[in-house]
Amino acid sequence: MIRKRSNRIGARLLSVMLAALLPGLLLLAAGCEAPGGTASRDVPTSPVSSMPAGNGAGEEQEAPEQPIVLGFSQLGSESDWRMANSRSIRESAAEAGIELLFDNAEQSQEKQFEAIRGFIERKVDVIAVSPVIESGWEPILQEAKQAGIPVILSDRAVEVSDPSLYVTTIGSDFYEEGQKAGKYLLDKLRNEPGPISIVELQGTEGSSPTIERGRGFRDIIQEREDLVIQRAVPADFTVEQGKETMRAFLKELGGDIRVLYAHNDDMALGAIEAIEEYGLRPGKDIIIISVDGTRKAFEMMVEGKINCIVECNPLLGPIIMQAVREIIEGRTLPKRIVPQESVFTEGMADREAANRQY
Repeated sequence: MIRKRSNRIGARLLSVMLAALLPGLLLLAAGCEAPGGTASRDVPTSPVSSMPAGNGAGEEQEAPEQPIVLGFSQLGSESDWRMANSRSIRESAAEAGIELLFDNAEQSQEKQFEAIRGFIERKVDVIAVSPVIESGWEPILQEAKQAGIPVILSDRAVEVSDPSLYVTTIGSDFYEEGQKAGKYLLDKLRNEPGPISIVELQGTEGSSPTIERGRGFRDIIQEREDLVIQRAVPADFTVEQGKETMRAFLKELGGDIRVLYAHNDDMALGAIEAIEEYGLRPGKDIIIISVDGTRKAFEMMVEGKINCIVECNPLLGPIIMQAVREIIEGRTLPKRIVPQESVFTEGMADREAANRQY
């Protein structure tokens, strides 16, 4: 970062120096004439400065500032949330005048490593990455640090021994999201005796939202020993896996299931299809708590098929671009930046469904 910005400042200083020396060079050229009174060579007009007629003081023009270059490694396009997140990043970069190199890793950590090495080779100013899983990041982040390129973590966290390998993490507090889901359930079932069976649709195994949403939820519901998580299975944040996994839960546990906690809306939407196929009523026979806040989920809430949505805001683009600019300007950022988010229940569904941007 410092290397590239210094080069640009040096280029501007060189332009100014050339502008100051050019009149002297022109005079020197005029005094060194070839036979016949013509100059020995042409001296081009300077593109850096001009002298307006009748004005003894010209204004120097700086060379145009090169745009900031951001390399962004997106983990995939597995859900409506993720596609809204990618769209926000692209649109915000364009609005901020930041040149964006965008790479979709399609759920592959190895592809993310390849993308980051490509960004390093291109000598981008800043790298941002949404890590597909938490572990295994230390070596590639060391490479970025050695190249002098600051790294922003977007949406998800990584597990590293050296926190100086990245500048900040921008995204939701997944542990708090799990806590919010658990608090809603305790309130919803406060007058319902147990035992109460819960099934959990987790996201990608080893990812930070899967780990933290599960941990936060458990830390809250342990207050009631009769709330029992019967099954917790990764379903990769997709509609298809959510549906298939819920089918398996129903085949095994049937009508004993009272609560579904889905780590994202896409899995919840798939599960709703499976519940209806089984002959039960989502939102009534089975309480459904989901995380994200997509328009499709709110439409299901309007129909009474989802009881609670814990918001996870995908529109991180403006925050990321502001962070990039502040890094380039040498400012210090907090280690964690969390957007404002809410919890929505059935009484809020109509209003919020109309307000959703994704």
